Amino acid sequence: MATAKDALSAIETHEKECKLIYKSIDARLEAGSKKFDKLEMMLWGVYPFILATVIAAKFIWAKK
Repeated sequence: MATAKDALSAIETHEKECKLIYKSIDARLEAGSKKFDKLEMMLWGVYPFILATVIAAKFIWAKK
């Protein structure tokens, strides 16, 4: 039969494992956030290209 010391030991072990898991999750979320920021900047870089293409197309069609 499990004693109070055994139960406490199991809980402490569980807490240590959970701390490691949460640190890993936090690190992965942080890395994902950095990747998302990079993708967001890439998207902002595409908008001027789209705008320039639309304007250029209007000038080309206006000459015809």
